[in-house]
Amino acid sequence: MGKETGFLELDRQDRSYAAPEERLQHYKEFTIPHSEGELKGQASRCMNCGIPYCHNGCPVNNIIPDWNHLVYTNEWREALINLHSTNNFPEFTCRICPAPCEAACTLNITDAPVTIKSIECAIVDKGWEEGWITPQPPKQRTGKTVAVVGSGPAGMACAQQLARAGHSVTLFEKNDRVGGLMRYGIPDFKMEKHLINRRAGQMEAEGVHFRTSTEVGVDISMKTLKENFDAVVLSGGAEEARQLDIPGAEMSGVRLAMEFLTQQNKRNAGDDEQRAAPRGTLTATGKDVIVIGGGDTGSDCVGTSNRQGAKSVTQLEIMPQPPEKEDKLLTWPHWPLKMRTSSSHEEGVDRDFSVLTKRVVGENGKVTGLECVRLEWEGREMKEVEGSNFTLPADLILLAMGFTGPRKTGMLDQAAVEHDARGNVKANTIDYRTSDENVWACGDMRRGQSLVVWAIREGRQCARSVDEALMGRTDLPR
Repeated sequence: MGKETGFLELDRQDRSYAAPEERLQHYKEFTIPHSEGELKGQASRCMNCGIPYCHNGCPVNNIIPDWNHLVYTNEWREALINLHSTNNFPEFTCRICPAPCEAACTLNITDAPVTIKSIECAIVDKGWEEGWITPQPPKQRTGKTVAVVGSGPAGMACAQQLARAGHSVTLFEKNDRVGGLMRYGIPDFKMEKHLINRRAGQMEAEGVHFRTSTEVGVDISMKTLKENFDAVVLSGGAEEARQLDIPGAEMSGVRLAMEFLTQQNKRNAGDDEQRAAPRGTLTATGKDVIVIGGGDTGSDCVGTSNRQGAKSVTQLEIMPQPPEKEDKLLTWPHWPLKMRTSSSHEEGVDRDFSVLTKRVVGENGKVTGLECVRLEWEGREMKEVEGSNFTLPADLILLAMGFTGPRKTGMLDQAAVEHDARGNVKANTIDYRTSDENVWACGDMRRGQSLVVWAIREGRQCARSVDEALMGRTDLPR
């Protein structure tokens, strides 16, 4: 333990942001990092608990107290080795993970957890700056071939682990660039895409072959994959968006959040408008925008709408407003339900809770408003408040209500594997095998909509299972 009294001497001090009026002018990341001296101080606050709850709070089980100590003692390269031992892509997680590790930190009992996420980010960013992160090609090849379908964090982690074990890995991606929802679902102001490109370059040098613009089930059949590869891993995510089932929802001004976010990311990547928006330009400029859904995707729509110059932005949530502060005795060290305000919310939005949408209002097929009603909640039962109907002006309504599971048409229809009760591909977390013994599944396609850290964890564990099945033994970590 670096400094026994660090948490008593120093207050929590996390990274800061550029001012909203400044960051709204661009789509770049706007976090202001700590100096090394400040990071050393923040790392010294780690108590090295007898039971480090942060381990269980973190789905990839990062060895957090160890790399906190190494940062405190200026052993940055050792900290990077430690960090990479459990997480293939810490520069992704430190930017887009909500940090359940910090919620589980013992110091969170007093609302002052260690700045784990910021320290993680500093370690991996320094690793790239110093040139410490290099390809790790295998010493020998096994002669075994694996097809990984879907290049989100689960697929990337699985492919990288299998390539390092010596297998010949082909990673299939239906989009024109790798990264899955990290590429086209996460705005650039939260995570710039050169970070994905850099990791993809490392993976190619390790032997991973990327096949983009290739949709399995359309451009190439599952039958072909099973005939030409020793193992197939399904890691395509949970892309079936929840729809709005009310009158008027068919109007052209009602659009899915992912379509909206993807278009802007493609523009940021330099794509021309026809390539970025093949169905027509979708923009919030000068419009009254309503975002339905109070989660992270909804928040991303808020930030993007404000950058595009929306006239107004309103975010609606069907659930009641959470409490400002959780009851620690009831929730810690678990992830708490409490009011969360993102950096995008701070940039400008009207948030409303316990609201049910009733009807999309429009003229000549064009959206002009959204009719809503307020709700009363009694436990899990909701009841409309009589006489509380109201209509909000709207030119664009973005649906950010989550995902119901993986798309069934194409690949999954051809794979003919079993699904669980929720419609996800059925596989356990011991070996990740589907009902077809040569087909594995991991990430959101198996578990449903979830976090980047869970995707990386499942990709790594799935890779271990595949390696063991192909070779009879495995040295890959679980």
